[in-house]
Amino acid sequence: MNSDSIAVIIGGSHAASQLIASLRQEGWIGRILVISDEKQLPYHRPPLSKTYLSGEKTPENLLIRKPAVYEKLNVKWLLETHVEFIDRATKSVVLGNGERLKYDKLALCTGARVKKLAIAGSDLSGIHYLRNLSDAEAIKKDIKHGGRAVIIGGGYIGLETAALLRKMGMAVDVLVHSSRVLRRVTAGPVSDFFTRLHSQEGIQIHTREKPDSFEGDKQVESVICASGKRFLADLVIIGIGVTPNTELAEACGLPVDDGIIVDEFCASEEDRDIVAVGDCAKHPSSIYNRFLRLESVPNASEQAMSAAATMCGKIKPYAVVPWFWSDQYDIKLQMAGLNDDYDQMVIRGDIDNSRSFVAWYFLNGKLVAADCVNRPQEFRLAQQMLKNGINPSPEELADDNLGVKQLLELIE
Repeated sequence: MNSDSIAVIIGGSHAASQLIASLRQEGWIGRILVISDEKQLPYHRPPLSKTYLSGEKTPENLLIRKPAVYEKLNVKWLLETHVEFIDRATKSVVLGNGERLKYDKLALCTGARVKKLAIAGSDLSGIHYLRNLSDAEAIKKDIKHGGRAVIIGGGYIGLETAALLRKMGMAVDVLVHSSRVLRRVTAGPVSDFFTRLHSQEGIQIHTREKPDSFEGDKQVESVICASGKRFLADLVIIGIGVTPNTELAEACGLPVDDGIIVDEFCASEEDRDIVAVGDCAKHPSSIYNRFLRLESVPNASEQAMSAAATMCGKIKPYAVVPWFWSDQYDIKLQMAGLNDDYDQMVIRGDIDNSRSFVAWYFLNGKLVAADCVNRPQEFRLAQQMLKNGINPSPEELADDNLGVKQLLELIE
């Protein structure tokens, strides 16, 4: 590496922002060029479904780092710019206008895009997805006190948005194709808790409802489901998942499987001069002994630190316990680990009558995850136990009479 070396970062995401800072911290003295198809510098995305829609934050408040910080880090930006192709043979990227830019190290921070619902009437005004700042701006224009909103999808984005719209005075119906909300990410009792929570706040949740079409003249007026039920709507927000942006990687011959395949150092084994970070990357987990693709800010930040070290010729393996969070009303849900494969679940606290509990998940007697609702101490404890492979018994973790200090004594 020398001052003439150039690191090219494709994508203006949270991963890209952290990667820039970490590259300089790891000693990268060459040039840094970021190519992004967005208009803005990297910004925090989680608040889009929370405080931004309510007007509590401005676009400037969302910026991860101020422009002056990037100037100090000597970063060049190409915003609203599309990368057409990666030419690994000549170590260059080809832009949409045909311009070719050289790189010594290349980072793919291309993120993910929303899955679209292709049904009749999908082109009507008032139908939205929420992934970026432009999406949020468009939604804000259609929010009106006393109006009706329909949320399609019962995941984090859907429930967070539903909670916010309800607080802003809209009547809200949530349509869930499956048998319960949060089905992909939590157990039945936790799903039941969130259904009760939203019902108590005045939101109607309808399970096993599959949208079949949208009705309206130019503006959406209703959602028609396969069951024949009609839900009136002045505003529709669709949140049915995302697809990783892997097309550039696949086109240039990098291994792809629901994500760009990287090693524990975030590098492609096919080309060590290329790293992938964030929602688009699929990495090996030493904790779960399988490849994972995670959609979370903590994952993007930690991976960026590892990738920066790799780009600077250093070794810093990525081995972090996955964690996520969601804010709904006065509830902070913090999740440590992955519960997509478990055979036992125990509850600490009163899940039926309070807004504070922990769901602990086990597989073959081993702790694999925890869902913590308004329990920050247990959340930090869960992270520690998962990181260090510590396994108290289900009975001990379920005993709410044992304080956190007593639990710590049990595992030390």
